[in-house]
Amino acid sequence: MGKILGSWSGMRKYLEQEMIAACLKTRIRYSSATYIGMNGSYIFEILVDGKSIKRFSWETVNTYFIKEGYKGNLGSYGIGEYWSEFWSLMDKIPLQSRTEFTDDEFCNALEIYRNQDIKTSVVSENPIVKMFALLDRRIGKRILSRLKDEIKNEPEWIQYFFNLRLEAEHM
Repeated sequence: MGKILGSWSGMRKYLEQEMIAACLKTRIRYSSATYIGMNGSYIFEILVDGKSIKRFSWETVNTYFIKEGYKGNLGSYGIGEYWSEFWSLMDKIPLQSRTEFTDDEFCNALEIYRNQDIKTSVVSENPIVKMFALLDRRIGKRILSRLKDEIKNEPEWIQYFFNLRLEAEHM
């Protein structure tokens, strides 16, 4: 499972126990699944209080492209039609402009988050890195307070994690 920088159980332990803010420790859970025929791709998921909040997979990104009207073949739903245009759209629509992300983008963001300063991560252009940072134990109430105005410009899903943290911190 090299894609995720080691074993999944090790990554889960790192995210859920070592780096998570104490106020969120029992509320956040990360899961991973792979299915036959997915060619080594994964579905990563973040659950809050047992409810799925965010998924990271090729499927979620492709469905996002369809819903947002980026794909021209909305009437056809064979496997070829469903996946056509996917790679060209991945090249055209940058990560910062989307609200859905692949498993590779999740893993790349996790690697960036693990290898850079937390103050850099919390203001990262990469929204997934920013999400990891907002849940991080090293981010305190002062930094959260300073971010309040900036977070209003972030996508709704980032605001969700920010507000979850504020609520858990009783802010």
